[in-house]
Amino acid sequence: MKMLMNECKIEVLRIFRNPYYVFWSLFMPILFYFIFTKVLNTNMDDQALWNRHFLMSIAVFSVMGSSIMTLGIRMVQEKSSGWTTMVKVTPLPSVSYFFAKMIGQTSVHIFSILVIFLAGVVINGVSMQIHEWFFSGAWILIGSFPFLAIGVLIGTMSRVDTASGVSNLLYLSMAITGGLWMPMEALPKIVQQIGEYLPAFHYGSGAWSIIRGGVPEIKNFVFLFIYLVLFMVLSAYIRRRQEVV
Repeated sequence: MKMLMNECKIEVLRIFRNPYYVFWSLFMPILFYFIFTKVLNTNMDDQALWNRHFLMSIAVFSVMGSSIMTLGIRMVQEKSSGWTTMVKVTPLPSVSYFFAKMIGQTSVHIFSILVIFLAGVVINGVSMQIHEWFFSGAWILIGSFPFLAIGVLIGTMSRVDTASGVSNLLYLSMAITGGLWMPMEALPKIVQQIGEYLPAFHYGSGAWSIIRGGVPEIKNFVFLFIYLVLFMVLSAYIRRRQEVV
């Protein structure tokens, strides 16, 4: 247990020192939030609601990016440098190695959510009930698991540049088709139809429901759970094949 806790602490420190995390998970989301709520004229009937809605979108965008890019690329880097091979000959079990990464990443997600929520208050004076802050934050944290699974799947790649390109493509395409940068209603019909079957939309949809006084729909839970299982199975299968080879 002590080894696991030390590994978790190391993971958290490494993430905070990672430029991918600082840029994609903190700087870019807050910049987008400022631009889309302060600079651009969105012509929303209820500006206060839009400020809350887009705050949830940008928090989802941040945590999703941290899960896919920070975790996945770091795992490829460690594999390329031979670090994962060294871990196998230490007393630390392989399961603990992956578990520590998930715990470390989740801890950082809590920090990201708090920082972005604070940015919403500072930039636009966003105001919500305490239970809305809490439940929306909890949903964003728990709903990140399928994207952590995507990060682990990307971590099976052998080249850092390939992992970086694939993770960027997945991250940005899901953000667009999931309605995280603009309301789904403003997107072309074909994009809306595709987005409704992707995890990013259901991730954001749950948070949007909470800030409107509702709760995430059953289908939001179902889609995210299906994607979580799918990506976990795929990554486990690929790793097993790689070990055999």
